[in-house]
Amino acid sequence: MMSKENRRSFLTSSTGAALSLSVLGRSSAWAGANETVRVACVGIKGRGWDHIEGFSKAANSQVVALCDVDENILNEQANRYGKPVKKFTDVRELLQDKEIDAISIATPNHWHSLIGIWACQAGKDVYVEKPCSHNIYEGRKLVEAARKYNRIVQHGTQSRASKALKEAIQLLRDGYIGEVYYAKGICYKWRDTIGHKEDGPVPSGVHYDTWLGPAPTRPFNPNRFHYNWHWNWDYGNGDIGNQGVHEMDVARWGLGVGLPDTAVASGGHFMFKDDQETPNTLVSAFKYEKENKMLEFEVRHWMTNEELQDRSTIGILFLGSKGIMSVPSYNSYKIFLGRERKPDKTGSSGGNHFQNFIDCVRSRKREDLNAEIEEGHLSAALCHLANAAYRVQRTLRIDRQKEICINDDEANAILHGTYRNPFVVPDPV
Repeated sequence: MMSKENRRSFLTSSTGAALSLSVLGRSSAWAGANETVRVACVGIKGRGWDHIEGFSKAANSQVVALCDVDENILNEQANRYGKPVKKFTDVRELLQDKEIDAISIATPNHWHSLIGIWACQAGKDVYVEKPCSHNIYEGRKLVEAARKYNRIVQHGTQSRASKALKEAIQLLRDGYIGEVYYAKGICYKWRDTIGHKEDGPVPSGVHYDTWLGPAPTRPFNPNRFHYNWHWNWDYGNGDIGNQGVHEMDVARWGLGVGLPDTAVASGGHFMFKDDQETPNTLVSAFKYEKENKMLEFEVRHWMTNEELQDRSTIGILFLGSKGIMSVPSYNSYKIFLGRERKPDKTGSSGGNHFQNFIDCVRSRKREDLNAEIEEGHLSAALCHLANAAYRVQRTLRIDRQKEICINDDEANAILHGTYRNPFVVPDPV
């Protein structure tokens, strides 16, 4: 446990939240390409367990620490893992440990960028779950931190590890289906109502103030906690930022574009009267004027039709002047050519996103990352633009260089976010 004096210096900086490098120092633990990478997993319920398994099975990797604000989950997963690990309930204490080389982040979305920035400042490499940010502003700050501190930062859009999808994207680049002018992503998850729950006492073992972190102070509610936080604007980004960011990433990758010139979205929260704030149905469109391309994205929560040539619930459709490419899963593609939609090339093979991260930590070659943080930031940004357009109910015009909306203070406020002291994204990082 830290002394009061050390903890005070740990939290105090010109921003009120950036880690004090005079306390942390730069990580001196990493010895080089022949050493094992010592990983700490932060946020270990649900997807976090996949991180534990993924990094424990990767070559030249060892999971040495676990962190979760819920001591019940922390102890349960540590016992499940069955190997000696250090345990933390506060990531700020974990980041002081110089024996940790890298961290993986699978917390609620509103913590992703801030922990990632702190980790870069502490000299740790970072694997951050999708979406890497809760808003555009902090996503860019994470990219800046990765560059400033020369860190390896991987985004958890694991489709980029797929050998089949790499092949598919190259086919698009080579003009196999002609001029690719349109991509449509679909995210269909059969999601029932979350109902309504009253505020109540904080469960024993839960460090709730730490869980809130950058978010506003409010009473504990089980419908805003484990998993259902996704459907609350203070912590999540709805299903377009939950599942949809995977498909958004592939759609943007295939088109070969970054931020758009315009974004528009319409939708709502249909069928249910419950505690969910985010839309369960959303249709968004992004126009790239210079490239003369268009990206559409649709989120559905209930019954739907089949648009991707099979019964996939998620996927991407690319339209070209000579044919169509369907990407109905993380690891496969199908091509149909001509007016007759004649079946053509197909591919199906995966990859190991966790291993790619470990390999790049050892080599220090960020250009070899499957999903380097700049790419993750841009894909997450499209999800944020769709949500912002939905919330303000108008078309957004985007300044690509500044990553803000033109003459729209309301939308820009959403895209910047707000932070509760001392959990403030530092600027500069």
